Amino acid sequence: MTGRARTRARGRARARETRRQVAPGAAAASPVIFVVPFMQKMHPCAERVCVGGGGVLLKELQETAPKKQRTVFQDLVVNTRQGMEHVRCSKTGSEGTKVRLLANHFRVTSRAQRTAYQYNVNYQPGIEGRNLRTALLKHDKIGEYYIFDGNSLLLPHELREPITKFFNTVGNETVMVTITFSKELAPTSPDCLRFYNILFRRYSMKLEQIGRNFYNKREAQLYPLHTIPKLDIFPGYVTSILQYENSITLCADVSHKLMRQQTAYDLIQHTSGETQERIKKKVADELVGSIVVTTYNNKTYRVDGINWEQTPRDTFEKSDGKRITYIDYYKKQQYNTIITDFDQPLLISQGKWKKGQKDTTREPIMLVPQLCMLTGLTDAARKNSRTMQALAALTRLKPGKRHHELEKFINTIQKDESVQKHLRRWDLNFDSNFLSFSGRTLTAVTKEDIVRQFQNCHDWKRPTAGVPLLTTMSLTHWLMLYSRENRRAASALQDKLQIILPQKGIKMQPAKMVQVNDAGSYLTMLRRETRERPQMGISCLLAFQVVCVLSNDKKDRYDDIKKYLCTECPTPSQCVVAKTLNRHKIVSTISDKLAQQMICKMGGALWKVDTGVKKTMFVGIDCFHDTVNRQKSIAGFVASTNDELTKWYSRCVIQEAGEEIVNGLTECVAAALKVWCKNEPSRPHSVIVYRDGVGDGQLSALLAQEIPQMLAGLNDNSCPDSLLTFIVVKKRINTRFFAVSQDSLDNPESGTVIDVELTRKEWYDFFIVSQSAPEGTVTPTHYNVIYDKVCLSPDTVQRLTYSLCRMYYNCEGFIRVPAPCHYAHKLAYLVGQSIHEQPSGLLSTFLYYL
Repeated sequence: MTGRARTRARGRARARETRRQVAPGAAAASPVIFVVPFMQKMHPCAERVCVGGGGVLLKELQETAPKKQRTVFQDLVVNTRQGMEHVRCSKTGSEGTKVRLLANHFRVTSRAQRTAYQYNVNYQPGIEGRNLRTALLKHDKIGEYYIFDGNSLLLPHELREPITKFFNTVGNETVMVTITFSKELAPTSPDCLRFYNILFRRYSMKLEQIGRNFYNKREAQLYPLHTIPKLDIFPGYVTSILQYENSITLCADVSHKLMRQQTAYDLIQHTSGETQERIKKKVADELVGSIVVTTYNNKTYRVDGINWEQTPRDTFEKSDGKRITYIDYYKKQQYNTIITDFDQPLLISQGKWKKGQKDTTREPIMLVPQLCMLTGLTDAARKNSRTMQALAALTRLKPGKRHHELEKFINTIQKDESVQKHLRRWDLNFDSNFLSFSGRTLTAVTKEDIVRQFQNCHDWKRPTAGVPLLTTMSLTHWLMLYSRENRRAASALQDKLQIILPQKGIKMQPAKMVQVNDAGSYLTMLRRETRERPQMGISCLLAFQVVCVLSNDKKDRYDDIKKYLCTECPTPSQCVVAKTLNRHKIVSTISDKLAQQMICKMGGALWKVDTGVKKTMFVGIDCFHDTVNRQKSIAGFVASTNDELTKWYSRCVIQEAGEEIVNGLTECVAAALKVWCKNEPSRPHSVIVYRDGVGDGQLSALLAQEIPQMLAGLNDNSCPDSLLTFIVVKKRINTRFFAVSQDSLDNPESGTVIDVELTRKEWYDFFIVSQSAPEGTVTPTHYNVIYDKVCLSPDTVQRLTYSLCRMYYNCEGFIRVPAPCHYAHKLAYLVGQSIHEQPSGLLSTFLYYL
């Protein structure tokens, strides 16, 4: 997480002007036509949860805290480690083979040692654009050196007066700037890090800001040449300055921005259809949910709808109460930008949608299509394998190439005198060398199943067509639905399955082959066939489509099938695209994968691994947020229900849009324990939870809300002696590791653990590189143990976590996160994207969401 995001998440109070600023083009009183529904009320953001508001658990942490702890920065992060006696002295493991690593981090060798002064800045009349706000600050009263975030100003010296006023001009309008003293910042203040990040990004990179990151338009590449519209690839960097275990470091990584040479206006103009309503629908399908960049200030917005009733001729109310047309606003008032088509519709954006904002009322932002550049790939480009391969070659940098680009980046900064001039004014210096330290590579996890020939970890990647499975099921009563033109493909698949499944120890009878007359008849035929049978009478359904059901215009059909078979007629089901089966060179591999999925969804088990712990229930929790349609948020809960981790229980919690902290875990735990007791003679001794989808700033909310729910579920079910461990999983990180091997840099091997240097003193945390990356640079996963009554040693929790990354039945190798965590993600995604309601409880012990 970047320093700026961390600041927001922790809820640090920054003194800002109290008068609410109205975004450029805020919606007027005229009617607004939304293409998709919006949730007007969202849950109060978890960032409002105070560190001291966690009840008994947080009091327990606070009571065990030392009276005073010296760190480089007085950080406000929750200190979860101080309550864990077993890792108070050391949290580093010792198992595995040592390996030398480099990281994309550079030490901060010096920083300011004197007091800085923070001021609030106000403009009258109000100014919306940050670039204009920054330009208006140029005045002799401030000086040349300052850091400005758009609202707060940081100076290395104190101004003469607590309130300073001066005038500047923008266009033909005079603006009064008022600077009011806020507070002094000590050198150890955590707010200093936030301002250092702003300073570095603004003055050091000399790139153009697009959204949150900075990119170099001068080195943009036009590729692939055969795409329509043309696509520009902007290279850039993502940076953050943060406090880690022993030092403050600058994390830098390579980033790319995909920009189409096409505006939203171009797309609207080139869309054709039989009627106006058809054209509007096509435009909405293309634009709603997409991200655009405004040409006048490089800000990014998500398109949430299209207002066909409003045009740039309409007026809106500015922050000073005056009304102005969009044409005049962009031409005369702010950006000197000319709008040529006065009759184009306006795009609607609900602004930056933040998780947890339930009760926040926000006015939609109206955007002019002509001033909005489209980003990302078109659906046609995504389906083009040549385009995607060429794009991957440019953006997925191998370790050596990524290291070279970052080395060039840091050297450019060190040699640029103008950059160094700004950094020296704040006594900010960076080491030019990559951070170097030792990691450990754990030994390969052994597959403990009935197949003894698969003891070598590399053999996991071989096809398993002739291999018996751990637990098998019989496939006796089942349907296969197909369209008329795909009859041959359906028959070929059944023939393949008749060969593959008996080799895996599965008794199979021929399917009832049902042909549908047209693509829209699948649901009709399903209702007719299943009405003749009792519920759960069909073991597996295979539905074949002429075109990809996952494409935008075919998603409704897939959703209808899944919703019916997960709610009205609970039946494990498998959908496959007919085009996939026509890939003759790999049809055997595809058929084998389909067979494995079918077996898992019916309750079978493919393999097991030795986790090193016994009588333990493993739980995965993840949330799905529909940021496009603003539908309900879905929390997926998946728990193992036997000691061998071959049986699972799943349940969903449907919450308000944006709700991240889960309410309802007590019932989930209770239901999972009941299933466990059916499969095992005794209750679990411990429960280990892997929680995905939360940021560093939500740790206090987890301690205050989710963990008490888990404990209540254990106590209510006569499991007071069951110990709980709660681990937060974080995948979206910018840290990268490079393995040093002779004269080259490679990706670290699977099983590489890092628990030094880039961890935090306040946390019981570590990184694991569990998966292999044949292309590009591997991304590690960060784990943070925030509650641990099981008292897992570092070696135990690291090996356990690594082992669980091999228990995901949809992949024969390692994945990025532990299997329970990924199962929870798959469940939440299926329900949030396709079903939109609670699945039938009859499916709760099946992996139907694979």
